[in-house]
Amino acid sequence: MKLVLGLGVTGFSIARFLAKQNIAFKLADSRSQPTLLSEFSTELPGIKISTGDWQPSLLDDVDEVFISPGIAQSESIVIWAREKNIEITSDIELFSRFSQAPIIGITGSNGKSTVTQLLGEMARASGKKTAIGGNIGKPALDCLSDDIELYILELSSYQLDYTKKLELLTGVVLNITPDHLDRYDSFEHYTSSKLSLYQYCQNLVINIDEPLIPAKTLAVHFGLDMPKTDQNFGTVTCHGSCYFLKGDDVLMGVDEMQLIGEHNVANILAALTLGDQIGLDMSAMTGCVKTFKGLEHRLEWISQQQGVEFYNDSKATNALSTITALKALISKHENIVLIAGGIAKEESHADLFELINRDVVATVLIGQSANEFELGINTAQTVHAQTMQEAVSLAKGMINNGVILLSPACASFDMFDNFEHRGNAFKQAVAAELFN
Repeated sequence: MKLVLGLGVTGFSIARFLAKQNIAFKLADSRSQPTLLSEFSTELPGIKISTGDWQPSLLDDVDEVFISPGIAQSESIVIWAREKNIEITSDIELFSRFSQAPIIGITGSNGKSTVTQLLGEMARASGKKTAIGGNIGKPALDCLSDDIELYILELSSYQLDYTKKLELLTGVVLNITPDHLDRYDSFEHYTSSKLSLYQYCQNLVINIDEPLIPAKTLAVHFGLDMPKTDQNFGTVTCHGSCYFLKGDDVLMGVDEMQLIGEHNVANILAALTLGDQIGLDMSAMTGCVKTFKGLEHRLEWISQQQGVEFYNDSKATNALSTITALKALISKHENIVLIAGGIAKEESHADLFELINRDVVATVLIGQSANEFELGINTAQTVHAQTMQEAVSLAKGMINNGVILLSPACASFDMFDNFEHRGNAFKQAVAAELFN
């Protein structure tokens, strides 16, 4: 008997897959009323569901546990399973057992969704029947199909934590910065989780600009200042213009890409390097770079109203993400009003506050961390808002031209269901302001 832990999107996909394979299982969730409970009972009637606090009896007659990534290793059910030597398996490992096509894995603290989506579009433009999923869009198991020629998966550290066997054609760890430290004993533990991706890769792609990622001889490297060798990807500045390179070959101008910010130059280099590793057509890849506008809620341009541009960067749930967004906009705009706040993660915000104090005109603070953030911001004007609509209205009143940026540097769950909900609330508030 198999046990599926967690009735979220991933747990539901595991259950659906096991049912299709006629593999006997039961399901448990520590919540008394999981959000998807009604939908699950309708789609998979007859499957035993246990809700509420974990009980040791859940493991009776169980030979393997399939676990949702949101369940921490410190939870009692995980500890009990390990004490009984019951195998704990991620949906990614289960996916790998059944995949008949090559898999590319992408992880990192920041940028992994952008690189995953861009590489997927490059593959499709090159004529490959491609599925994009994992920690972005569809769960991996929902992507399985005999028609697919290539799988491109975004992988979170949580998914990697529960994965022991995985076959990747190639993969990359984009970067590593402090994140999810409420889930890990230390930053070193989190780093180890991210780097574990490389043990599953047939071909390695490595970012030389990330000091925490060790360079390897048998790997292809990329970086903003990558030394020019035949297989490596980088950039070069010549006569005031910057270009993407493979070795000595110029691929396209950096100013031809739709995305903004140096971090997106690195993201594009990662996608080009991965694509080259799997034999994608270079002209198709550069064509995608020239048209790719990025993902929703990731430094997403919303609109321009009376000289003020609005950007939605709701996905920025840590300090570095917000710093990255601000630096991308500071290079082009003098007046920036930042909307920030929410549930602050266990990390230092000193560099963020220094940047705000130096280069941001004003900050509208929302959510649980508003008072804490105000203590660190002593140069830029600060105001508090209780709702997103109020935040946008206050921000708009602070400048006549420039940028209003939602980039919270915090999780969203104090005011919103998730970062998507927060970003959509911002877009609705911006649209409402248009008619005021």
